[in-house]
Amino acid sequence: MSSSSSVSDGIFSFATQYSLYTGCIMLSFGVIGTVLNIFVFTQLKLFRTNRCAFYITVESISNLVYQFLSISLITLTSIYGDDATGRSSIWCKLRYILAQICGLTTFYMICFSAVDQFFSTNHRYNLRQMCTLKLGRYFTFIFICFAIIHSIALGSSYGIQPTFGCTISNYVAVEYSTFFFYPVLIGFLPIVIASLFSILAYHNVRHIVRRQLPIVRRRLDKQITAMVLMRVIAFVCSASPFNAYRIYSINFPISQSMPMAYAVGRLIQAIFASISIINNIISFYIFIIFSSRFRRQVKFVLVKRCWQRWKYWCCHINNQIEPENSIAPCNSQMESEENI
Repeated sequence: MSSSSSVSDGIFSFATQYSLYTGCIMLSFGVIGTVLNIFVFTQLKLFRTNRCAFYITVESISNLVYQFLSISLITLTSIYGDDATGRSSIWCKLRYILAQICGLTTFYMICFSAVDQFFSTNHRYNLRQMCTLKLGRYFTFIFICFAIIHSIALGSSYGIQPTFGCTISNYVAVEYSTFFFYPVLIGFLPIVIASLFSILAYHNVRHIVRRQLPIVRRRLDKQITAMVLMRVIAFVCSASPFNAYRIYSINFPISQSMPMAYAVGRLIQAIFASISIINNIISFYIFIIFSSRFRRQVKFVLVKRCWQRWKYWCCHINNQIEPENSIAPCNSQMESEENI
C-alpha cells in the first residue's frame, strides 16, 4: 500500500513539475511572440486596413490574455502545489469562464481569417466587395459578446466537489459540454470551417495572377493566405487532442480518493494542456518561419520604427540632436512598406 502511494505521489509530483517547466518555457516564448504579432500588425499601414490582419490582431490579444491566465495558474501551482481551483469556488468558475472566452475567440478568429481570405481572393468582384473592415469589426464585436455570455453561463455550472475538485456539477451542463460544446462548438465546427475556407483561399490565390489587380494587393493576398493556411494546420493539430481529452474527463472524472488513477489523470491532463497551449503561442513563429516577407516586415518594424524612435527619443532627452535634424528619423520611417 505504501509502495503504491509513493508511486502515485511520484507521478503527481512529476505532473506538477512538467506543467511548471513546460508552461514557463512555452509561455515565455508565447508572450514575446504574441506581443510582436500585435505590434507588427498594428504598426504597419499595410495591415491596418486589412481585414484578415484585424482578425489576427484580435486573436493575438485573446492569446495574450490566455497566456497571462496560464501564468497565474503556473504561479499558483508553484506556490500551493495545485492551481487553487479546488480551494475557491469563485476562482474555480472564473478560471473556466476566462479560458472559454479566450478559447472561443481564438478559434473563431482563425475561422474568420480563413473565411475572409476566401472572399478577398475570390475571382468574383461582388464577393470580394461583400466583406468590409467595418463589417468585420461588427461581426467580431457580436461574436465576442456571444463568447462572454456563453462562457459565463457555462462557467457558472462549475463547482467544487469533495472528491473530484473543480468540475461541472450540473447534469445539463455535462450533457451540453459532452455533445455540443467540446465536440462541435470548439471542436468539429471551427476545424471544418477553418480547414475548408483556407484550402479554398489557397486555391483562389494560385490563380490570382490572372486577375487585373495591383501587384501590392496580389503580394499581400499571397502572403496572408499562406500564413493563414499554416496557422490553420497548427490549429487543427494542437486543438483536437485537448478537446477529445476534455470530453472524456468531464464524463469520467477521477476521484481524489483513488491516488494512483488521480495522479495518472493529472499527468495526462498536463500533457494535453501543454499541447493545447501551443495553439495560443505559435502564431508568430509560424508566420516568421513560413513567410520571408513577414520576416522582413518584422525587421522593418523593430529596426526602422522601434529602434529609430527609441534612439531619437534618447537623443532628444540628452539634447544631442539639432531641431532641423529631427525630421530625418521621421522621413526615414516613411520608407514604402509595400516594398518590404
